[in-house]
Amino acid sequence: MLKVAFICVHNACRSQMAEAVARKMGKGIIEAFSAGTQLKNQINPDVVRIMNSLGYGDITRVQKPKLLQDLPEIDVVITMGCNVACPAIKCKYREDWGLDDPTGKDDATFLAVINKIECKMKELITKINNKEI
Repeated sequence: MLKVAFICVHNACRSQMAEAVARKMGKGIIEAFSAGTQLKNQINPDVVRIMNSLGYGDITRVQKPKLLQDLPEIDVVITMGCNVACPAIKCKYREDWGLDDPTGKDDATFLAVINKIECKMKELITKINNKEI
């Protein structure tokens, strides 16, 4: 299985949503991680609530905010589109998903970002299955 890391600044919102989606959609194909360049003390409560309502369960049971140095060796790095220069992380493949941060916005905005993550995840899994990565 490929180790895939979703990277954002605080590892509290988009990267946590992407990790949860990857854990579910990529089960048996990828091992999902997320991390940030700065640390928040918790996952955004709106993320936890909305992901739970969508059937992803209580993501706080298996996920927590982490820093880049907490990651194992990674095969694939996905950056969330944080408009900052992410530090170089050694990997075989890298993508930027260019996702807007929904923090502080309404549920519809969070749901739109989650939908984009799910679509991007399908594309990533297809690339992995087709041996493009």
